[in-house]
Amino acid sequence: MTQVSRPPRSESGGLAARVSLGRRFTPVSTEFLLIASTALLLTLFGLVMVLSATSATAVSKGVNPMDGVLRQGVFALLGIPLMFLISRLPVDFLKRMAWPALFGAVALQMLVFTPLGIEDGGNRNWVKIAGFTLQPSEFLKLALALWIAAVLLRKRTMLGTWHHVFIPVIPVGALAIGTVLAGKDLGTAMVLVLILLGCLFFSGVKLRLFIIPLILGIIAVLAYALSSEDRMRRITATCDNMALYYTDCYQSIHGIWGMATGGIFGLGLGNSQEKYGWLPAAGNDFIFAIVGEELGLIGCIVVLALFTFFTIGAFHIIRKTPDPFIRVAAGGITVWIVGQAVMNVGVVIGVFPVMGVPLPFMSQGGTALLAVLIACGVLLAFARTIPVTEKQSAERGRVTR
Repeated sequence: MTQVSRPPRSESGGLAARVSLGRRFTPVSTEFLLIASTALLLTLFGLVMVLSATSATAVSKGVNPMDGVLRQGVFALLGIPLMFLISRLPVDFLKRMAWPALFGAVALQMLVFTPLGIEDGGNRNWVKIAGFTLQPSEFLKLALALWIAAVLLRKRTMLGTWHHVFIPVIPVGALAIGTVLAGKDLGTAMVLVLILLGCLFFSGVKLRLFIIPLILGIIAVLAYALSSEDRMRRITATCDNMALYYTDCYQSIHGIWGMATGGIFGLGLGNSQEKYGWLPAAGNDFIFAIVGEELGLIGCIVVLALFTFFTIGAFHIIRKTPDPFIRVAAGGITVWIVGQAVMNVGVVIGVFPVMGVPLPFMSQGGTALLAVLIACGVLLAFARTIPVTEKQSAERGRVTR
């Protein structure tokens, strides 16, 4: 008599049918969720604030009040799917693309010195191609972080020697930063210096070797600032002096007034007074002042909390990854986004002089938004490599039953 084998029964008495869902449905890490959710929320928050900050002046100029947010929304609709698409890329592919990305970004940056280049506010850091205005230095930030990580990965066993640490990182990095300084964009150049220093720090080089490029970076920034009397005057301007109201401190004073007017709860979304021509960069570098004026201290805390959660997710990747390339590249990207946010908020509240640095995710500027969303996609690709915890493994087991 032939015996028919029965499938195993589960503890509850039902048939245990195991279905493998594959890698595509594997639960993502907490780091992935933190970075993706905060990036999406900040982008959405930014679109709302761009609409509020730009609609008033648009009406006064006879332009569609939705024009500013629609332009920003196009880049958001392009950048968000691109962020999740890049998150699927293998880390080995990102390593191979490091050199071409840097060469391409530097070549794009050099276009600002051709007839395609555009000068605005004394800075020549934009190009106009087929009717679209782009800021190439935004893509240079990500390319520099990936390139330094790829170079230091090959030299990971030789980072105790100064010439292996500095060459070619310092000269090539200085050349890339020099293309931005040549356009007189000190704020972006400072962010690039932060990226370079952040990558060196997270590579694990000895402290004595890290201090040297740190000092060189400070000296270079100071030398560039001191090289122009006009630039030095704006940097050292004391904006509690109303004598400078109509000159160097006009925007800073109105930014602080906007923050002070908002109080704890704000004037209400759309009720800002400073955006009616008083704050020239209301939708760009000073959008945080509009947040403070319309949504008050609570709105500012929400924005800072989102950046804090983003930072926690990124630093968890740096701490948990066994791959030195991921650690260095993620460190550079994190220093870029978080450092730039700190610089922007510091300018708005009067701690730093005006440097023309936008608030990541939120300030008006399609290229800046697209570049930061692409960088988040790279961080998400890194987050997929983080080992799954025991709790997540248990959840995966329940899902695949």
